[in-house]
Amino acid sequence: MTLAILALTLLSFQAPPAPPAIDNERVQVRALEGAVDSLPYDSVWVSNLGLTAFFAKGTAPRAVGKGILIGLKDFKVEPLPNKSGYPLAFPRPGSKKLLEHARFVVWDYTWTPGVATPMHFHDKDVVVFYLEDGDLQSTTPSGEKTVNPYKPFMIRFNLRDRTHTETLIRGKQHAIITELK
Repeated sequence: MTLAILALTLLSFQAPPAPPAIDNERVQVRALEGAVDSLPYDSVWVSNLGLTAFFAKGTAPRAVGKGILIGLKDFKVEPLPNKSGYPLAFPRPGSKKLLEHARFVVWDYTWTPGVATPMHFHDKDVVVFYLEDGDLQSTTPSGEKTVNPYKPFMIRFNLRDRTHTETLIRGKQHAIITELK
């Protein structure tokens, strides 16, 4: 009987939420595993398993797998007109659209070692959830190169108005990318 009570207690235990990994005027992003209390924002759940879902403010979702919860704050930024002469960042060859909503689009993308993405323009802010251990080299149209190392479960917020190409130069890299509309 005591074992059953202990098991029920452990099943109902909910750890306090981790502090936000990102908290700015557009989003509040938390690493998450399990259930959450009532959400303060409309939110998009993105898991390491490629599962995504939208949850309205006030709901209490249960997450599947490790992932991130992107709280969408009421601060809208319109996508920029693309005057770069390059295609938009998404869709791009090899990308898969997982979920689209009036406020965001979620993409799944895996980089191929040594193969550069097409030069592209980011017209929207993005939240990137990295799933592998690999280094991406970003190259601007002027040839400036920057190497960014990423580990599994790293989260980044990148502002719009960027033009570059990316090449996986070490390891593997796969990410779930949420473009904010």
